[in-house]
Amino acid sequence: MKALLPALALPFVILAGCASATASGDASGSASGARPVVPPAKVTGADQNCVLIQNIRETRVRDDNTIDFYMRGGKVFRNTLPNSCPQLGFERAFSYSTSISQLCNVDIITVFINSGGIRRGASCGLGKFTPIEKPAY
Repeated sequence: MKALLPALALPFVILAGCASATASGDASGSASGARPVVPPAKVTGADQNCVLIQNIRETRVRDDNTIDFYMRGGKVFRNTLPNSCPQLGFERAFSYSTSISQLCNVDIITVFINSGGIRRGASCGLGKFTPIEKPAY
């Protein structure tokens, strides 16, 4: 029975962390079923298929479907994935690989899962890049 105790305790620790993050207003997802809040955004132009990788300054994962790309020069692009990407909103970390200098709506991202070590999670397709006003948070 001693071998089961750590395995049983682990899910409770993870859920407790999710609940406290959601209660404190963190925009990450949670295993408790609560949906993270995606800040509203005003669209400022037409969708783009690609953005230049060299201009990406920061990304903010909002939930399992939404990533905001903060660019050099102050532009922000919201990418709404066509399908939900499991654990993206909770982990808020992903990677991509491309053979060109652009990240495009045909590219795939892979979620990084940090659970006692980094491992690869779901791979998901990107959507189009929509220019938006900088969200309030």
